[in-house]
Amino acid sequence: EDMSGDELAELHGVTADIHSLSRLHASISWQQSRSTWLQEGDANSKYFHSVLAGRRQRNAISVIQVGGATLEGVTPIRQAVFSHFAS
Repeated sequence: EDMSGDELAELHGVTADIHSLSRLHASISWQQSRSTWLQEGDANSKYFHSVLAGRRQRNAISVIQVGGATLEGVTPIRQAVFSHFAS
């Protein structure tokens, strides 16, 4: 069954409210995480170092492929990167 104009307007209004509340919830969650980091991160070096270690793991390059060959380990990857940018 088709919705009337008033029902459609109400549906759009409710949908907009839901999106607005969702953005507000995301903002509050982000602010709480920043607050936790500021409170515990500065006072708790174990927390700070665990966050740092996690970031370091996510950013690490452990395997690359060069010309169809798979390179693993720090030295082969370093040599491949240097030779790529040197040429």
